[in-house]
Amino acid sequence: MESVTPRRVVCLGCSITRGQVSADYVAMLEHRTEGGPFVFTNAGVNGDLAYNALQRLDSVIESRPDVVTVLIGTNDANASLTEKNTRMMTRMKKLPTRPTIDWYRQNLAAIADRLTGETGARVALLSLPTLGEELDSESVRRSAQYSAVVREVAEARSLAYLPLNERQTAYLTAGGHTPGIPFRDGRALSARAATQHFVLRRSFDSIARRRGLQLTTDLVHQNTRGATMIADLVAEFLGATVKS
Repeated sequence: MESVTPRRVVCLGCSITRGQVSADYVAMLEHRTEGGPFVFTNAGVNGDLAYNALQRLDSVIESRPDVVTVLIGTNDANASLTEKNTRMMTRMKKLPTRPTIDWYRQNLAAIADRLTGETGARVALLSLPTLGEELDSESVRRSAQYSAVVREVAEARSLAYLPLNERQTAYLTAGGHTPGIPFRDGRALSARAATQHFVLRRSFDSIARRRGLQLTTDLVHQNTRGATMIADLVAEFLGATVKS
């Protein structure tokens, strides 16, 4: 029987893709497609903004991917929320300018243009997970605003757009649940969640339950339910690439 060459799938993103301080949707995809036609590369880097992902795009292009999924922008949106977050992200990620939504648009467009111009890959852009779980909060609105940029960039280039923000917003709306904690700037919630996971050995889902959260452990990073939504969208896209 003739062997089938696996399709190389690169998942480009930040810590939500890296899956160290967040439930690992790339590992979920690997498990679902084990023995199937895909081999995955996790190209997530903790803390990355779209600018940082653009700076390391050479390695993605050189891997000659067949498919690239892009989930980047949560840190861009988060950095824009408060002056404290802006300073923190600028310092941590050595940004050359103040992070704004226009700068995000510019960097995401450059990522999309390089991937389409320098690879033969099928490219999909995902909208952002909700920042926080209070639907009337500024953080949730900001993630929707940045997600609108993702849609704009995808549609302008006829790329696949995977509506993660819309799916998570619909889930939170249908549930009518009030989160146990409000969105906060800085890294304290994430740091405490990491301590609970790596030191106290609590699962991401246990941390989320203790905090009264539905999709995240710390209002940013995903629990199993949130990560499964990402995996579902990517799996649907991958299925379409096989059929086409």
